[in-house]
Amino acid sequence: MPAARESLLEAAGAALTARPWSAVRMVEVAAAAGVSRQTLYNEFGGKAGLGSALVRRETERYLDGVDRALAAPAPPAERLAAVAEWTVRTARAHPLVRALLTGYWGADLPLPAARAAGPGRLAGEVRDRAAAALTPGEGAQRCELAVRLALSYVIVPGQEPGPGELLRLLSAPNPTAGGR
Repeated sequence: MPAARESLLEAAGAALTARPWSAVRMVEVAAAAGVSRQTLYNEFGGKAGLGSALVRRETERYLDGVDRALAAPAPPAERLAAVAEWTVRTARAHPLVRALLTGYWGADLPLPAARAAGPGRLAGEVRDRAAAALTPGEGAQRCELAVRLALSYVIVPGQEPGPGELLRLLSAPNPTAGGR
């Protein structure tokens, strides 16, 4: 039942925006999705399974945005800046993505599956995708910089970078790389 599964994930995501995960009730999620509670349990096995699926879905949505930014017909620095900007915007808007990137799982969020845990896993996936999308001569070495720069804006919130600010930082020559 792919439609029921997606409806349940949408309903769970909406419930999570309204209240902490501990206050989300399976009966309410099922009712909001228009399915029986038994269907929810058949699809996910329980609240933990639903939470893990929700985390997985948010991860996939985030990585889809990364892939779109990397596939854009633009110079490498612009694509990396787009990845960094997408990371900042998405992490600020989606607590599950922020938790995956930073490793901070407050009590108000569902826990990920054990293999998804760890703040470096998602950042490493973004770095690897960027390195694969760029040829070595295009500046694939800047992938790690783009991810880390974006994470600094996520971890220490402040004014969101202005248009082109991340591009300027990523395009600037690296004064410390001369001897490497």
